[in-house]
Amino acid sequence: MIVIMNQNAGQEQVDSLISLLQDSGFGVHLSRGVERTVVGVIGERTRMEKLALDARAGVDRVLPVSEPYKLASRTFKPEDTVVQVRDLKIGRDNILVMAGPCAVESREQILASARAVKNAGAGVLRGGAFKPRTSPYSFQGLKQEGMELLEEASRETGLPVVTEVMDSSTLPLVARHADILQIGARNMQNFSLLSEVANAGKPVLLKRSPCAAIEEWLLAAEYILKEGNGQVILCERGIKTFEKFTRNTLDLTAVPVLKHLTHLPVVVDPSHAIGKWRYIRPMSRAAIAAGADGLLIEVHPEPDKALSDGPQSLTPENFQAVMQDVTRTALDMHKVVGSVS
Repeated sequence: MIVIMNQNAGQEQVDSLISLLQDSGFGVHLSRGVERTVVGVIGERTRMEKLALDARAGVDRVLPVSEPYKLASRTFKPEDTVVQVRDLKIGRDNILVMAGPCAVESREQILASARAVKNAGAGVLRGGAFKPRTSPYSFQGLKQEGMELLEEASRETGLPVVTEVMDSSTLPLVARHADILQIGARNMQNFSLLSEVANAGKPVLLKRSPCAAIEEWLLAAEYILKEGNGQVILCERGIKTFEKFTRNTLDLTAVPVLKHLTHLPVVVDPSHAIGKWRYIRPMSRAAIAAGADGLLIEVHPEPDKALSDGPQSLTPENFQAVMQDVTRTALDMHKVVGSVS
């Protein structure tokens, strides 16, 4: 259920309602909009009805939330969530491009990548220090050294860092060095990890599993929101279909669908969806045109020498062209591409 307060409801009335709900054993989540304050109530509906919340001072109306994803739904929060990353914003009219190599391979490689994506206009540096790979014989990342190199690249360029958290044991290390914690597609339904990441106090980038329905994806986000972390970014990265020419099938229909269903910002990862660098440029434009709030793109100084995902990685020159296209598309939509000055 959600309780919508009157426009002129005072803080004392809001606090009184929250105290009543908490004392009655209900979970409470507060959302302050421009015009309204909304209180989300988690618990048994029949017990809730006995409290006669709609008769309390300051309450405008009480509405049931029909969607299984309560806190992620537009019913709970009609206004778009804007996620703050240092001095950058993602959501609403702010488009954020996150770019860098699939994996941190060396100091020279990550510094060159960070400089290149910064010069092209990216706002966040991406790179994997812990790499979940299908084959146990593939490059697994530099781990702690990789995290330290990401932090060094961040200090030099001023770019915030997004990187993947694979498990609970490495979460404290990653949280110390990263600005955004990424939950990869393989861990989208690792519910215990979602709850732990939520409590790390950092924005969370939640990738869609290639076999997950949109509702399952939003319910995964609900695990993070339920812990009180509202800084969740959804990332579409392709789904499994019968098509074999591309790595996955980029589901751009998910972007407007999510914009209708949820207030959370949505970014698109065309690199992992397609798996072939030559198609990243048109699909980046298409993602922004579809309403995405940002992009996650793989860029490597020398893709032919990359230890991970070279075929889908852009050169710095190709990434520069993508950023020019994305900026033009964003301007056509009266949006701004965020970057660090």
